[in-house]
Amino acid sequence: MNKIIVPIDFSKHSEYALETAAILAKKNNAEVIALHMLEMANTMLVDSNDEQQMQTVFFLKLAEKKFKEFLERDYLKDITVTPIVKHFKVFREVSDVAKEHNADLIVMGSHGASGFTEILVGSNTEKVVRHSEIPVLVVKQKPANVKFETVVFACDFSEEMVEPYLKACQFFENTSSNLKLLYVNLPGERFKSSTEMEATVAKFLEKADGNLNKLNEIQYISDYTVEEGVLTFANIVGGDLIAVPTHGRRGISHFFSGSIGEDIANHSTLPVITFRI
Repeated sequence: MNKIIVPIDFSKHSEYALETAAILAKKNNAEVIALHMLEMANTMLVDSNDEQQMQTVFFLKLAEKKFKEFLERDYLKDITVTPIVKHFKVFREVSDVAKEHNADLIVMGSHGASGFTEILVGSNTEKVVRHSEIPVLVVKQKPANVKFETVVFACDFSEEMVEPYLKACQFFENTSSNLKLLYVNLPGERFKSSTEMEATVAKFLEKADGNLNKLNEIQYISDYTVEEGVLTFANIVGGDLIAVPTHGRRGISHFFSGSIGEDIANHSTLPVITFRI
């Protein structure tokens, strides 16, 4: 891990993300790219009116000053921090900045979302998860530590989950994390017997790993939804981090189908890292 992006909006949650990124950066000798998205109307940026231009410059300077002060944290000492100020909305730009700087990870703070706010608007964090091609680590609280010793990776072990699974394995390869693979069995049409679940997992491991060495390590839990199963299991095993694949659905497709990864990222009190399918 060489570069970590942290979107900053000056909230306490973005500071949680910044401190988390700092801990990861020190462990990996990585650079932190602190990204502030300054939402300004197009007219303010292109208007030739002298008074409007002066006002635009004032707001830009004010944002830069506030951003600089926000980054004056003791936990950032001895870390290479690159501040970047961009315009427009955060969820449209973060993935572009990640590509431009060849970043390995985005760390975001979130207070979560629920009810009609979640369905109709969603949080900026959720939208970043939806757009990002690289892993997104979502944190809700001030980090006590970022050891991530027990990581719960949940999926349905279908063929499309091979790629995010391999991404997760690569991401945690050089860490001390114990990756627990979880299958959540659901009632109704999606219910599978023990034999059917093991057959699904065996086919997956043959495809992903080329062997069945991890077959006996797979964990199974039954619940009414994938989200409830994952959160319950993470609590049982004392998980430090939940890892989930996400389709990154957008628009109407997202409205009707939803995304389990985004739902878990919204509702989990544990940190959640998503890997794009």
